[in-house]
Amino acid sequence: MEKIARQGLLYDFYGALLTEHQRNIYEDVVLYDLSLSEIAQEQGISRQGVHDLLKRCDKILEGYEEKLHLVEKFEKTKGLAREIRNLTAQFADTKDMSLIHRIEEISGEIIELEAH
Repeated sequence: MEKIARQGLLYDFYGALLTEHQRNIYEDVVLYDLSLSEIAQEQGISRQGVHDLLKRCDKILEGYEEKLHLVEKFEKTKGLAREIRNLTAQFADTKDMSLIHRIEEISGEIIELEAH
């Protein structure tokens, strides 16, 4: 996954667990694509300070993901939902009942993902 996209997803899931200061700087970098120099000037801190805070936030967010796996489950669920959509389109064309059985299996996988 592209780094910025991953950072955005991690922030969506775990950003509320950062301090307000961390959130502001992380949003400036990841969501608003400001440069470290721009943020440093705006915040009245050094560019290195912004860089260090960004790295610390990345580490914190990745740590939450290692423990909770919410982004991983989200991505897996999206993939399974796409598969269900494809299978239902195939079923509409073919009326092949084995496709319904596969859809049932996939929905069971999604339920299991949400249970853990």
